[in-house]
Amino acid sequence: MRVAALVMALLAGPAAADGFPAPVGGAFALVDQHGRARSERDPQGRMQLVFFGYASCQQICSVALPAMAEAAALAAEAGVALVPVLITVDPDRDSPAALAAALEPLHPDFLGLTGTEAALASARAAFGVAREVLFSDVTGPIYAHGSFLYLLDPDGRVLSILPPILAPARIVAIAQARAPGG
Repeated sequence: MRVAALVMALLAGPAAADGFPAPVGGAFALVDQHGRARSERDPQGRMQLVFFGYASCQQICSVALPAMAEAAALAAEAGVALVPVLITVDPDRDSPAALAAALEPLHPDFLGLTGTEAALASARAAFGVAREVLFSDVTGPIYAHGSFLYLLDPDGRVLSILPPILAPARIVAIAQARAPGG
């Protein structure tokens, strides 16, 4: 599990040249809720706040996704271009239409990314995110999945890894400090 390795590396010694003790982040090729091809780069030059989860999650996602939306709104008020992005761990239920229905009420620019299982597995691996079915109920599988927010620059490089319990204003402050030219 790459997250555990990342935590252990943080505790063990000096950071790698990019500021992280182990590689985190990387290329991905997915599709957003509008059917557009998306990669780790934002075509509009915005920073991205990425989370791995699923739209029907009633646990950490129900806290993280609204916080991400609020952070994006506060960032816009502060003049920082920041787009919230959910990469699904549940492609069977998170169709583009389901992602649109769940995310667009939170923030008009919220992106929901999905794709083939292989493409999603590649994205999870790049960010060290594990996914495991814990059990199923009447709504379908309940997943254990990543719980960090990844702040990316417009080129898709990870600038910071954030816990999802940070207040949206604190997320914006970190984004402002890490923004290109910030």
